[in-house]
This record gives sequence, structure tokens and C-alpha cells, in this order.
Amino acid sequence: MQPSSPKPKRSWWRRWWKPISIGSAAIVLNILAYIMLPPSILGRLRYLGYAGAFAVAAIANATVLIPIPYYPLIARLAQMLNVWGVILAAAAGSALGESVAFLVGRSGKGIVEETRINSWMHRQMRHPWRAGLVLFALAAPPNPAFDIAGLLAGALDVPLWLFLVSVFLGRIIRMSLVAFGGIMLEVWF
Repeated sequence: MQPSSPKPKRSWWRRWWKPISIGSAAIVLNILAYIMLPPSILGRLRYLGYAGAFAVAAIANATVLIPIPYYPLIARLAQMLNVWGVILAAAAGSALGESVAFLVGRSGKGIVEETRINSWMHRQMRHPWRAGLVLFALAAPPNPAFDIAGLLAGALDVPLWLFLVSVFLGRIIRMSLVAFGGIMLEVWF
């Protein structure tokens, strides 16, 4: 028997080129959508005001399987209305929309597959303060895979109030990035 040769280490670029490419494509597509938004939609959203920011974020985050690009709308609303009002309304709508994944996870407790990341999440979710920190950390950056965290939080019996508060606080950071990014884009375009 020959000893097995050690696997060569993958270079940094080989490990990260897919996530970087996908993230870059998402940024470019959101900027294109921002530029191409029809004025009629913007007028209707402005008429709805903060309720429009809430509704757009809630509906976009309630879809578990199909991502809806709503960042350009939030960015445009931040230019037309008080930026902090848009941030708070969109964060609240986003947290409420994410509760759909949480409730789906709560109803399907037995279907959580045992993987290494799920085992880690399960250990964290047993302690309320750690569960809140993990949910906050996953909700703050633009992370399209947050639905998985919501499903796991529901399946692992995290209290709904803790889920909503953690996600709301994390989404304030995310919506701040989107809103202030929109204000910066207004200067460029």
C-alpha cells in the first residue's frame, strides 16, 4: 500500500473566486436596476412613503425560494424621504418578512438535516443571548442565505420575539448600507 499523498492547498483565489464573482454580479445588477427604475414606480412609492419601504422589504423578504431585488427601491426612497425613516421602516418590514422562514422552520422541526453547520447553530441557539448574537451577525450583512438561519431558528425553538428583535437590529445596519449607498449613487447618477 502506498501512503496517500496530502491534498494540495487551494489558493486563496480558487477558494473565493465564485463568491466574489456572484457578489460583484449582484452589485452590478442592483446598480443597473437602480438606474433603470421607471419614474412611474418611483412616484407611486413616494406617495406610499414609509409604508412603501415597509411593504417592499416585507414582501421581498417573505419569499423563501425566489430572491426579489428590492435594494434599488429602498435606495431611491432614501433619496426622496427622510433617510432614517426609510431605514427603520425597511428594517421592520424586512424582519417581519423573514419571520415567514422562521415560521416554516417552526412547523417543520423534524426536517433539519444533521450537518456540521447545523450542529453548530443548534449549540448556539440553545442559549438565548448567543442565538440573538448569531442572528444579528447573519442579518446585518447583505446575505442571501439568511433564510436558512431563519428556518433553523424556527426549527430550534428560538423565541419569536428574540428572532424579530435580532433581525430588526441587524437589518438596521443592512438598510443603512443600502440607503446611504443610494444617496451616494444619487451624486454619481
